[in-house]
Amino acid sequence: MSMLFAIVFVVVILFGIVSFSGAPYVPSHRKYVKRAFDHFNIGSGDTLVDVGSGDGVVLRIASRYGARAVGYEINPVLVGISRLLSIGDERVRVLMLNFWHVQLPEATTIVYAFSVSRDEKKLTRLLQREANRLQKPLKLLCYGSPFRRMPADSTYEAYSLYTFRPLQSKKA
Repeated sequence: MSMLFAIVFVVVILFGIVSFSGAPYVPSHRKYVKRAFDHFNIGSGDTLVDVGSGDGVVLRIASRYGARAVGYEINPVLVGISRLLSIGDERVRVLMLNFWHVQLPEATTIVYAFSVSRDEKKLTRLLQREANRLQKPLKLLCYGSPFRRMPADSTYEAYSLYTFRPLQSKKA
């Protein structure tokens, strides 16, 4: 019994620590993700990056739509679950890294995020910086609360789609 208590305690602590440094884990609903992917034409030409990929459901759905998918997750329990559920899927990669401290893969076309309004400014700065670095537009598909400071290109149900275009350098 004490071993079970210790395991539960560690899992609760991990989820608690992660909640302070990122968004809490909220599982995505497959049917809503699929409808959004259909509506926004997510497919084989895309490389989707999921911010806080949790159990990897968005990654696996993106893969079924033909897209490559990279998930960033800082909770080791969720990374393990996501990797286990994605075994054998060559289009899915799950990384135990903090999204705020990485550069997006060169092939990235779209970033998926459960929108947390407290991170709006930080997320827009990061995606603009990455669009500039990659010298190509990056799309952001947010589920949840839309951004307050930036108008969406398109909305569908609880999803908002934004595009970050590279800005010209002042050196040019």
